[in-house]
Amino acid sequence: MNEEDEAAVSDRLRWGVLSTANIGRAAVNPAIQASRNGVLNAVASRDRDRAEAFAREHGIPRSHGSYEALIEDPEIDALYVPLPNSMHRDWVIHALRAGKHVLCEKPLALGATDCMEMAAAAVESGVKLMEAFMYRFHPRTEQVIEMVRNGQIGEVGAVRSTFTFRLRSPDNIRLDPSLGGGALMDVGCYCVNVSRTMVGEEPHAVQASARWTDRGVDEMLAGILHFPGGAVAHFDCALTMERCERYEVAGSDGYLDVDRAFLPGTEDVVIRDVHGRDQTHHAVGGDDEYRLMVEHFADCALHDRPVRYPVSEAAANLRTIEALYRSARRGGGIEPVG
Repeated sequence: MNEEDEAAVSDRLRWGVLSTANIGRAAVNPAIQASRNGVLNAVASRDRDRAEAFAREHGIPRSHGSYEALIEDPEIDALYVPLPNSMHRDWVIHALRAGKHVLCEKPLALGATDCMEMAAAAVESGVKLMEAFMYRFHPRTEQVIEMVRNGQIGEVGAVRSTFTFRLRSPDNIRLDPSLGGGALMDVGCYCVNVSRTMVGEEPHAVQASARWTDRGVDEMLAGILHFPGGAVAHFDCALTMERCERYEVAGSDGYLDVDRAFLPGTEDVVIRDVHGRDQTHHAVGGDDEYRLMVEHFADCALHDRPVRYPVSEAAANLRTIEALYRSARRGGGIEPVG
């Protein structure tokens, strides 16, 4: 390897993936492989044969037959963790204490307290930790935030959002309470996140109503977030309904409507900007939000920069989710956040 090649490799984050989960297979792993500043070097499974087959199929150079082996691999700088929700805290802390940077699937943990323990482990080891909410890196999301902050629709009064899809298998891990399943944890967390982001405040109280499975998992949940400045956010999420993902940000002078809100794909998209009878469709060029996310994280890890979304943001989202669950389990009454 010549000096130029060595310099190119040193400017790329060496990734490992902790599991062969579908989200990695379909979206994040290809994004790492396509990124300008990262290389996917290894994958791990608790089944060695499965790890080896996965690595061969997806062009990953190495595989490990245990999560521990990948975490201890000296040729890996960072891990992407797409494990079930209930496994995030322990494995992420293990990786952080081993000196690995970690990009972990949302929700970062089962609760806000766990998030802050994970944050402390990252600080102690001097490594980066970020929750993988990919939609925040899409150019359209960034443009909507800029339009709202610049007063394009006046003072924000309401956010309305939905994220639903239909699970076909009763054995899906999203329906397993022991793994942190449920509609709110899986897709409703996007609605909570976009509501908090667009209002620009943390809700002080919430209300929720849910439909529960026989195993005690919310297969559908609708919620209301109350913000200190008077804004309100309404949302619904489900694992039993036709796919729909959208949000509206309504203000005193108009509203913004965003369809295919969280997974728009790489094609061009629009923001519908409504003011009375006047409508404008703002075109936004498509891009791979997963690649943009992993490139941002790699830049922060390689150059020791703070990540755009710190763990405190993930904890704030989970505090709201925890309050929504309390409300839903207590009959839908108002619950304080925090």
